[in-house]
Parts: sequence; C-alpha cells; structure tokens
Amino acid sequence: MTQNPDPNPDPSLVLNDLLSSEQQQQQPTEAAPERVLSIDTRVEQAWAHWKKLGRPKYIVAPMVDNSELPFRLLCQKYGAQAAYTPMLHSRIFTETEKYRNQEFTTCKEDRPLFVQFCANDPDTLLEAAKRVEPYCDYVDINLGCPQRIAKRGNYGAFLMDNLPLVKSLVEKLAQNLTVPVSCKIRIFPNLQDTLNYAKMLEDAGCSLLAVHGRTRDEKDGKKFRADWGAIKEVRKAMRIPVLANGNVRCIEDVDDCIRETGVEGVLSAETLLENPAAFAGFRTAEWAKDSEEEGYVDGGLDQGDLVVEYLKLCEKHPVPWRMIRSHVHKMLGDWFRLHPQVREEFNAQNILTFEFLYGLVDQLKELGGRVPLYKKRKIDTPQESPERD
Repeated sequence: MTQNPDPNPDPSLVLNDLLSSEQQQQQPTEAAPERVLSIDTRVEQAWAHWKKLGRPKYIVAPMVDNSELPFRLLCQKYGAQAAYTPMLHSRIFTETEKYRNQEFTTCKEDRPLFVQFCANDPDTLLEAAKRVEPYCDYVDINLGCPQRIAKRGNYGAFLMDNLPLVKSLVEKLAQNLTVPVSCKIRIFPNLQDTLNYAKMLEDAGCSLLAVHGRTRDEKDGKKFRADWGAIKEVRKAMRIPVLANGNVRCIEDVDDCIRETGVEGVLSAETLLENPAAFAGFRTAEWAKDSEEEGYVDGGLDQGDLVVEYLKLCEKHPVPWRMIRSHVHKMLGDWFRLHPQVREEFNAQNILTFEFLYGLVDQLKELGGRVPLYKKRKIDTPQESPERD
C-alpha cells in the first residue's frame, strides 16, 4: 500500500506531480503495455459504452445496506434507469464466500448495474472486481464515503489524502478488466483541486465519473447544499460522461440539475429511501406541500403499497433482514409518526417475518390516516367554448 510521508499533503502539489510526470511507479503485476490505450481511444470507448446503455438519467445511488437487489428492482419499476450496489468491501469480498453470497445478488433484469467497491490495495481490488465483472456494466471505486468507518479503514473520501494510491487503483482496474471503471468522488474545498483530481482520474482510465457536490467534511445533506456549480465545472473539464449527486428531492430537481450542470444523469439516495417512486414523479406530502407549484394531488400510491411491493421482491430475491428492517423504517416513517405505538411494536421485534411485516402494513391502514404520495395533476388543454348569439 502506498503511503504519503506527509499525512496532510497539499492536494494541488500532489496532483500537479501526478499530472506532469510521464513515468509513474508501477506495481510488478501491472498489465502488459499493449493493454494501455490512448486517452482518445478510452474516451471514445467510454461514450460508446454509455450510449449502448441508453444514457440513463435517473440513477439509484450506492447506499450501504440499502441499494440491494430488491430495492433496486423496486426503484426500477418506478422510473430508475440504472443503479449502484451498496458499497462492498473489496478485501472481505475476496476472502469470505458468505459475504459475497449475502451482500452481492443480482438478476438479468438488474441492469445497467454499477458494482461499487471500497479499497486501498490495487491487487485486492482487482481480485474482487474480477468476481463481479461478468454481472455488471461498471466496476465502481468508492472515493466519496466520508464516514468515520472509512477513515479507520483508509478508504472512500479519505483516499483524497493519498492521490498516488487512488491513481494506482484506477489504473489497475482499467488495464485489467473488460468492463469500464467508474469512480464516485466528493469535491475538494478548492475548485481547482477538484478539477485536477477529476482529470487525474480520467487520465488514469476512469470511464465515468459521479461527483457528489459536497466536501468530505460536509456530511449532513440537510445542512449543506451540494455545489452544482462545482459539478458543472467538472463536467466542462472532462471528456468522459459525468453524473451528479446531491440536492435531489423530486424528479423536477433531477431535470433542474441536468439543465444547470450539463451532466448526463443524476444519482439519488436519501430521497429514494423514503420514496422509491420519486423518479416516477411521486412526491411525499412534505415536498408536495413545500412546492411553490400548485396542483399536486393524491397519486393513488402510498408508502404502504411500496413496502408490500418491496417485501414481495425480497421473498423472490432474499437479502439480510437488517436491510429489510431499514427500508421498512424509512418507507413507513410518516405512518409511524402518526401511530408511534405501531413503530414501538415493530422495533420490539428481534426476529422479523414476512407475515409480521405484511400484517404491520395492514394494521397501519386499518388505523386510518393514510399518507398518500402526491403527483402533479394533469391539466387538460382548455377548449374554446362555442360563441353564443
């Protein structure tokens, strides 16, 4: 593993060294030179692949324990056009069969699919990526996780302090996989550092870049707005497809983000956890009421309905119960606030069953106070009334 002698290097200096150097140190196991393509060829292939996938705009973001197969399929039914897996730990994935079998599941309908890994060792990352290569459209490197566990494990956004290592991770995959490599990053406080970082990733072999418009320290999405201006500048500087992440509460936000930044598509995380139908134009009561626009009406769908659909998908595609518990909490949050005694009953269950969860939804509906999802009313074009004599 590469280590910097300075624990807090100047990003500008490190990036400039990387970008200006023609000869970088290589690992002994690097791919043969003939596998290294020119930047023009890689850019052309990156766009050809993205276009082949249909240039998806509405994308389920990677979420630890939350963007698993049944949830991806539920979001896909309601407008999502691509999805990321939860972040997978590359070392554990290579070492533990149980972890692989539980944490990574897919099916033929589950495409386009990004499989995301966290890593800090190029060889371990490649070994993990090789196992999923036949089942996905991109292998993604998590360079954006800002949580303390990422700091302890030396991965995610904390690799922003070790840019030579980041470069080696991307190069290792780009030179040894048959599927493209994508990266998901956060921005630096300084725009030029962010642009240099993005260009370094592109030069190393990244074929698609997703940019979360917050810094590593801006963990609270409700407190800190994502910087769409920075994302726009990254998109302008890059030759490969760029996606945006941040500030998405509804489908209109997605369209606004694409218009303002020029990105190819937008990732959504927290909004989808509460409302997996967001990409289909549905809003929760909170966002429908806060909208400056009028004309939002009961869309004929509620979060109880979505929970039932999700549970049926879980019966078909089993996942760990901790994931199911988390989704039920998120999707039924508005209902639990109306009926806290039902939430307490749910929390008291150490062992969940599908029978109990279906009964829980029935119980909430019988108690009344249904919380619908809202959709914009379709307005018919008015016809001229015939003139009267």
